[in-house]
Amino acid sequence: MTLKDYLNTNDRYARAGGMQVASIRPDAAEAVMQVADMHLNGAGVCQGGALYTLADLAVAAVMNSSGCTTVGIENTMTYHRPAMPGAWLTARATMTCDHRRLPLCKVEVRNDKEELIASGSFLGYRKNEKMADFEALM
Repeated sequence: MTLKDYLNTNDRYARAGGMQVASIRPDAAEAVMQVADMHLNGAGVCQGGALYTLADLAVAAVMNSSGCTTVGIENTMTYHRPAMPGAWLTARATMTCDHRRLPLCKVEVRNDKEELIASGSFLGYRKNEKMADFEALM
C-alpha cells in the first residue's frame, strides 16, 4: 500500500468530505475536492472548515512522507476569496523546513481558474514512531 492509498482510505473525515490526496513527493503534496452542496455555508459559498480540511490533508501527506507519524500542533489559515459551488479546488502543500521534530509547511488552496482561495502555515510535531511501511509515496 502507498502512503497516498493509506491516507485516502484511512482519513475518514476527509474522505467523507469528498477530498483525496492527488500526489505526494518528499517535499510537496496535493489534495483535491469539488465544492458540493454539503460544503456550503449560509452565504452559499464553501465553508472555511472544508477549505481547512483540504489544506490539512495535503499537509498530512507531505509531512508523513518522512515515514514517521507527524501531527499538527499550530496552524494558520487566511481566506482570500470565496470558493463557489462546483469549483474544483487543489491544496498544494510545500515543505519549507523539514526539521526532524518540528516540520513546517506552507499551503495554498486554488480553484480551477488558479485563483488563490486560501493560504496557510502548518507546524507539525514528528513523533518517534514509524507511521507504517509503505511501498512508495504514490
